[in-house]
Amino acid sequence: MWKEVDQKLCKTFTFGDFQEAFAFMTRVAFLAEAQGHHPNWSNVYNTVEIQLTTHDAGNTITEKDHQLAKAIDAVLEAK
Repeated sequence: MWKEVDQKLCKTFTFGDFQEAFAFMTRVAFLAEAQGHHPNWSNVYNTVEIQLTTHDAGNTITEKDHQLAKAIDAVLEAK
């Protein structure tokens, strides 16, 4: 579940191993690029943490962030 923390939409994803985590990040990268909206994220081994804000709106949460969050969740559902 995405959570609002410090004016960011945040979610942590856990995978079986680094390769699964990296594959997820690759799929999300193409998706984010297509939407012209890029996450702030980090990856350590099998964990990916994503934070979404809209930079053009003063680093606050906008509909753009909610749309990307839904699309990211759909990447996992399609797996």
